[in-house]
Amino acid sequence: MRATLVFWVEKYFYNPNILQKSLSFFLLPLSWLYCFIMWCRFQLAKEEDFGVDIVSVGNLTVGGSGKTPLVTALAKNHDNVAIILRGYGRSSKGMVVVKNREKILCDVATSGDEAMIYAKKLPNAVVIVSEDRKKAIQHATAMGVKKIFLDDAYSKHTIKKKDIIIDVQTPNTACLPSGPFRERLWRGKQALVVYEDIDFTRHVTVQHATQKMSLVTAIARPQRLDKYLPKVVSKHYFEDHHSFTKEELVAILEKDKATSLLVTFKDYVKIDSFGLPLSLLDLEVKVDTSVLKGLFLNNSMRKES
Repeated sequence: MRATLVFWVEKYFYNPNILQKSLSFFLLPLSWLYCFIMWCRFQLAKEEDFGVDIVSVGNLTVGGSGKTPLVTALAKNHDNVAIILRGYGRSSKGMVVVKNREKILCDVATSGDEAMIYAKKLPNAVVIVSEDRKKAIQHATAMGVKKIFLDDAYSKHTIKKKDIIIDVQTPNTACLPSGPFRERLWRGKQALVVYEDIDFTRHVTVQHATQKMSLVTAIARPQRLDKYLPKVVSKHYFEDHHSFTKEELVAILEKDKATSLLVTFKDYVKIDSFGLPLSLLDLEVKVDTSVLKGLFLNNSMRKES
């Protein structure tokens, strides 16, 4: 039931049918009110300077946009770095240091899937999950971190930072609840808007491929994977951040008579311990040098408003 609702909402936001377009139209007054409240919130915000270089990578809409691989690609170019994110889908609450510079300190249930990706992909980085980003920033600086990347923190207007926004194309340009936009790129807000296939490109490899692979994934808008997929015997989509059980995955293998499950790294970190045959659809991002150049310099960002 939950998965059905999630996929319906994704279609409503990004590929609506006539009925969904009608619903979106009738909800417009609520969207205008919501957007006005968000604008007031931005106008009233006072930035706090934490004395450390901070970059937020996010998008203005709900749902996936490729933030995790982009943050990973950017962070690889810097030493003494921390990644801070909320940790959606985790079983824990509050601030948790997922990884210090030496080792991973908790399991994926405690960290959440995205934080564990950072922990495994960035061996020298500190990774912290926290609903309170300011508390996590203070803790990271106390650990001696010199550069911080915030995953999905455009809306944290009280933090002095530089914002990178991934452009997400959608025919529905309204704010919630009529459309997918959580906020606008407010006039007076400095941000670097980046575009896929212009400012960054995705490169996908399949590791441990087998003859009959079944795609199993729990990412937002999973149809985004279609253009990167090798031949698969079937596709099984779960809602974003779904916690897999070994039994449901075994059932898929048996039903499809598959020789392996094809998964993304976001899925892999949650099911690797099950001991099942896995093929990995590993996505890496290559960033244009114009984005990398002077990322932590005062004059490096271009203004979009």
